[in-house]
Amino acid sequence: MPDTVSALNGKTYAGFVDIAEAGLQGMITLRGDLASAALAKAVKAAVGTKVPDQRRIVTAGGKSALWMSPDELLLLVPYVEAPGIAAQLSESLSGEHAMAVNVSDARAMFRIKGAKASQALQKLAPVDFASLGDDEVRRSRIAQVAGALWKSGPQEFTLVSFRSVAGYVMGLLESSARPGSEIA
Repeated sequence: MPDTVSALNGKTYAGFVDIAEAGLQGMITLRGDLASAALAKAVKAAVGTKVPDQRRIVTAGGKSALWMSPDELLLLVPYVEAPGIAAQLSESLSGEHAMAVNVSDARAMFRIKGAKASQALQKLAPVDFASLGDDEVRRSRIAQVAGALWKSGPQEFTLVSFRSVAGYVMGLLESSARPGSEIA
């Protein structure tokens, strides 16, 4: 995979917050019955976590499981491990009504860092950032496109979008983080 590049090849922007396209990230969409014992066992084996509660993220050993909908999780794993983990999940869930797909190359990930990171995002997404919990995932629109975001650190948010709109999302983030445009 030496020729593989992320959506924006690690593009960054320094405004009143720092914006960075996070680079290659393994992402697996897992669909199925989230209450299933077999699915819970497969998630634990794949990423070392339990199935997260509604709108939550759980992390263990650098891997995460994010609740995306009543029958969907997004698993974050190292990029090079994603194909194998997706295959492992498919095999372990072969008797279940479930599907695991490596979507690493279909998504883009951004990190928004700084004391006013929520200000940059609240210009773009109809989310109450003041009440967003530390382990809460929010699916929303980012201006005119779909996205998911969560607090990934004390002054940091992570945002995932489709790769096809990565340039648009980066442009939005740059515009919303332009120095002098902070919310009073």
